[in-house]
Amino acid sequence: MYFVDTIDVPGLGNRGYLAGGAHRAVVVDPPRDIDRVIAAAARRGVRITYVVETHVHNDYVTGGLELARVTGARYLVPAGARVAYERTAVEDGDRTRIEDGLALRALATPGHTPHHMSYALEDDGRAVAVFTGGSLLVGTVGRPDLVEPRLTERLARAQHDSAHRLAAALPDEAEVLPTHGFGSFCSAAQNDGRTHTTIGRERTANEALVKDADTFVADLLAALDDIPAYYAHMGPANADGPAPVDLTPPRRADAGEIAARLAAGEWVVDLRSRVAFAEGHVAGALNFEAEGQLATHLAWLLPWGKPVTLLAESTEQLADAQRELVRVGIDRPAAAATGTPADWLPAGERPRSFPRGTFAQLAAREDVVILDVRRDSERAAEHIPGSLHIPLHQLRDRLAEVPDGTVWVHCAGGMRAAIAASLLDAAGWDVVAVDDGFDAAREAGLTPHRTPRT
Repeated sequence: MYFVDTIDVPGLGNRGYLAGGAHRAVVVDPPRDIDRVIAAAARRGVRITYVVETHVHNDYVTGGLELARVTGARYLVPAGARVAYERTAVEDGDRTRIEDGLALRALATPGHTPHHMSYALEDDGRAVAVFTGGSLLVGTVGRPDLVEPRLTERLARAQHDSAHRLAAALPDEAEVLPTHGFGSFCSAAQNDGRTHTTIGRERTANEALVKDADTFVADLLAALDDIPAYYAHMGPANADGPAPVDLTPPRRADAGEIAARLAAGEWVVDLRSRVAFAEGHVAGALNFEAEGQLATHLAWLLPWGKPVTLLAESTEQLADAQRELVRVGIDRPAAAATGTPADWLPAGERPRSFPRGTFAQLAAREDVVILDVRRDSERAAEHIPGSLHIPLHQLRDRLAEVPDGTVWVHCAGGMRAAIAASLLDAAGWDVVAVDDGFDAAREAGLTPHRTPRT
């Protein structure tokens, strides 16, 4: 008998896996906070004997090296990966025995990276699952443009070939267990909402398996969107060997220190809900909700290496945020505080606020600036005529393009608009954060026509 447990990392749209038998287990693509993996193994009563990477990751810092060190497990990394630490180099076709009757078989699947490896989990010689990393995902594949621009088209073709290799080598009932693709920007496209799949299901639904190579490559390259800026730091960190995680509580800051850090140009990040932030916050603070894709958005916008102070409503919220941020290399907050704006402001200073609105309210207004902070692909599909478009991840560097006057800022659901509104508010604009779903813009008559795709 075998088991496969999923280690979800929803804020990044990723998954790691713990798989094994009665006594021993292997971990595939572990997150950096390895205590979760160790706890999962303890619940199963198994010893971790192998830690496996499908590739050198570009979207998060791995916990693989540290997990192998702590547990004494062998660390398996694709032979083609250039890394600075000792590991067991895995070649195509290598078979690793986990325990009697249970093994991993390596299958070279380049495309997401040149050295990418998938691993079939074999129970008594039959493949029952395959850990596909950034190769075959649910309905799509991992994006091929994260390594080197000159390699993108070649890697896109390799993705097509690798998907077909997996489909040919594995039975229909084999479960497909990818690392990326549940909201990760490593995915070439967002899936149809499915979270589980098999080789047989992907034969009929995956774009790499239902399109010819030329069509697949052309469509894949046309759909690629911007790459999160912090990805540039993830690959080198993983190749060099990440340091162990320190999740001890940050040093606590009082109101005077918070004000001093803001005056010094540092980032003070308020983790509370966008509703609470709009109602009252420290002037100059930025709002990145703890719920949602905190790590992705903060790491994308934060100038790399700039000190960050976290403001949270509770110690639990602070600890959860700190854990999420170490996964993308934001290791130690400069300081932190919990409570409410009344606790974070000097005596006598009032919180700053701004209004929230709906698309219906926006439709009734005239002579206002409408700022769309969605990504290019979202904008191309449908947008409000006359609106200014600056994707959220570019806004910090393009504030000078935002006109004076009251700015109504929107995205597709409200979270990104809240981040953008906090950036504008901190820079001195009068803002209204549209906290509404984009379907309401259509219902309000703000999108009379769609922009055709070319």
